[in-house]
Amino acid sequence: MGDFQQFEQDFYQTGCYIDDQGRAVAYYDTDGGQDGLPNILNPFMEQQYSGEIYQPTMQATSFSSTGSESPEEEPPLLVELGIDFDHMWQKTLTVLNPLKPADGSIMNETDLTGPILFCIALGVTLMMAGKVHFGYVYGISAIACIGMYILLSLMSSLAVSYGCVASVLGYCLLPIVVLSTFAVFFSLQGFLGTVLALLAICWCSFSASKIFISTLAMQEQQMLVFYPCSLLYGLFTLLTVF
Repeated sequence: MGDFQQFEQDFYQTGCYIDDQGRAVAYYDTDGGQDGLPNILNPFMEQQYSGEIYQPTMQATSFSSTGSESPEEEPPLLVELGIDFDHMWQKTLTVLNPLKPADGSIMNETDLTGPILFCIALGVTLMMAGKVHFGYVYGISAIACIGMYILLSLMSSLAVSYGCVASVLGYCLLPIVVLSTFAVFFSLQGFLGTVLALLAICWCSFSASKIFISTLAMQEQQMLVFYPCSLLYGLFTLLTVF
């Protein structure tokens, strides 16, 4: 009986230690001593810090293999929202220089940020001259965009976008904004004012017709597009002068 108890104590000889998380862990010593413990279970074993931080490995081609773009290749947030300052500047330069050929790929974009800013600028300059015509500016702009959209849809063989029409008409409003700024300091009801008003109408109409014919492939119909544009910008000029 004594030999069986001794064999049982030798076979089930156990020990315990406290791990890193504060829990008691029991282990069995099958070799009859503490020296047989694996080093990984020894809580008093010193672990040397190598100084390296663990970082998960990622293949460089993981983005290309899945077909998605890497974060460095994603477009900026303003571009995703349809606000591209480079394209806005190029459109503005195209309007300011009527002799410059228009880039149809850029002008065909639906960019309403610039037109809205120019409409607000026109309303502010009119207000500085003592004319509060915000309602007229927005109303004439909306009706003119609808009318030009219908007209160009009938004249062009290509598909016409309402946003493109509104964008072009809004950008070409810039010379009238300059004229309205001039009216804040000087009166336009005279010979000089009449000449500047006619110059602004022709400038806006020529720029708008040039952009429309380059975008919609209507090279032989510029004068037909020039006429309704001149009527539209003539209304804005009347608001500025009178």
